[in-house]
Amino acid sequence: MLSRNLASFSRFNRHLNEKVLHRLSKTNPTTCFLKDGVTTGHSSSCCHLHTSRLAPAAFIKNLFLGQFNKEDVFPYPEISLEKFNDLNQMCEPIERFFKEDVDSKKQDEEAKIPDETLQTLKDLGLFGMQVPQEYGGLELSNTEFARIAEITALDGAIAVTLAAHQSIGLKGILIVGTDEQKAKYLPKLATGEHVAAFALTEPSSGSDAASIRTKATLSDDGKHFLINGSKIWISNGGIADVMTVFARTEVTNDKGEQEDKISAFIVERAFGGVTSGKPEDKLGIRGSNTCEVHFENTPVPVENVLGEVGGGFKVAMNILNSGRFSMGSSGAGMIKVAVGMVTEHASTRKQFNTKLRDFGLIQEKIAQMTITAYVMESMAYLTAGMLDRPGPQDCSLEAAIVKVFASEGSWVCVSEALQILGGLGYMKDYPYERYLRDARILLIFEGTNEILRMYVALTGMQAAGKQLVDTVKKLQSPLSNPGFVTKALLDRFLYKIGLKKGVKLDHDSGGVHPVFNDEAKTLQTRATQFGYVVESLLAKYKKGIMTEQLVLKRIADILIDVYAITAVLSRASRSKTVGLRNCDHEMTIAKTFCKQADERITKNFYDIARAPDENCDSAIQRIATEVCNNHGYLAVHPLMKEF
Repeated sequence: MLSRNLASFSRFNRHLNEKVLHRLSKTNPTTCFLKDGVTTGHSSSCCHLHTSRLAPAAFIKNLFLGQFNKEDVFPYPEISLEKFNDLNQMCEPIERFFKEDVDSKKQDEEAKIPDETLQTLKDLGLFGMQVPQEYGGLELSNTEFARIAEITALDGAIAVTLAAHQSIGLKGILIVGTDEQKAKYLPKLATGEHVAAFALTEPSSGSDAASIRTKATLSDDGKHFLINGSKIWISNGGIADVMTVFARTEVTNDKGEQEDKISAFIVERAFGGVTSGKPEDKLGIRGSNTCEVHFENTPVPVENVLGEVGGGFKVAMNILNSGRFSMGSSGAGMIKVAVGMVTEHASTRKQFNTKLRDFGLIQEKIAQMTITAYVMESMAYLTAGMLDRPGPQDCSLEAAIVKVFASEGSWVCVSEALQILGGLGYMKDYPYERYLRDARILLIFEGTNEILRMYVALTGMQAAGKQLVDTVKKLQSPLSNPGFVTKALLDRFLYKIGLKKGVKLDHDSGGVHPVFNDEAKTLQTRATQFGYVVESLLAKYKKGIMTEQLVLKRIADILIDVYAITAVLSRASRSKTVGLRNCDHEMTIAKTFCKQADERITKNFYDIARAPDENCDSAIQRIATEVCNNHGYLAVHPLMKEF
């Protein structure tokens, strides 16, 4: 479970220190090369650059350059009618099973998923959803996988069990496994005959995955690695037959020196030396198995190394980055069920001789739950569609954004659902309190939301730092570059008064439906404004931007809202254009969300400009420091009479 809480902030700090902001003084100012395959020449004034794509670029990363790559997000991705019908046929028995046969209350009370339930999940093919057909799997696309995730989310424990098995447990074999490794392990993993787990987190290593201590030592004959160490909070840890395990190995660096680096291994319980602790007694998702796993001289054949020796950290990042987007569809699936429950209750329950549904405060909650579910769906399926395009797709930031928005939205919505239901929602005889307990883990695993916000902001700053070296250096020395700075400020002024245009998102240019023209103008304004703000922050903080977490949090929050607005407008435009049923309802949802999100974006821009002394950041840091120094609450009790 919490083994998925991985994205390492220390790694980002180190990486940015050594490679990113260092390039502000080293990179050739004429041409830069991004890892995602984009070659970009610098303009003479600011970050609005002309790009020539060598490979598909990441939408969010380009926002840091003030670029809104419309073709990445418009039109909204679709699947063929034939695939849609096939997917519906696949979903029907799965949905029926979850609604009629899964006893979530019993699983929660007994903290165990019954063997017969697990067997049915295997029979339905749910243990091999994205495994290629040649290995016995369903070979679902990311879009199809997201649709199934909506259904499996009806039971949190089952959803986590399945995700731990295939989204992370066996994903490394899919991504970097050799043909021999795939042929050996995937067939039994696809059928569920073997269950997989992902073993990374340790007692001293949570979000800082680079600090793991489990050791893998090469045997004298060079045929095995002997693994020793312990992992904690491992989903499926007590039932897994195959695990992706991360351990430190000794490697020789380019200088011929020995150093410890993390490697990834495929470990079978049958190898020996693998023991599991007792199942953890958890707040939520209680039916899923979570426990410690210990390795004592566990012999792992050298051919079971995943990827390269010493390349395990990259393997771990790729595994986690590849699956986060599905939390958007699973969260939406859960919330839509909750909306159905609360609207039924609100339509029948009366107080003060008035139905709950007619009270403004209840209407507000129901509407916000509906809006949140719509946004989650829009973001999840936009990201899935981007991932399903031919060729390599770098959607790690988009997936992280979906995870943050969906997990926080799910937590708020299930809490509001319980509030609408009142005392009824608090009782264990009903499922609402279980939804609340199950939803809380979403903010923690697959990278805590705090870590993921830093990941999004710092990774984007990395991309911008590579591209904007010349611009930032000149902005840092305005007296030495008066002409350049004057022109840059003039560009901003002309843009602000409407004489300098940014990207066009209108219908004629292949963007939004005409009914959303106002929202499109606001979006393109925010995208351009964001690029200017990134320039200013790099010039203001230089390398220090890495430690300005409160500023970086606002950067991430702006991006979350910008991506959410984009996804909503893209989806709603498609619905309006093709005339989908209830498209006017979608239009109202879209316009309402866009207004709410833009208000948040405006405030975040304002607070960034006022940081740190005029927006309470300095005061917040001081309060926290004083309380921590005191090891607890510092203020004197209000009844105290003496100094």
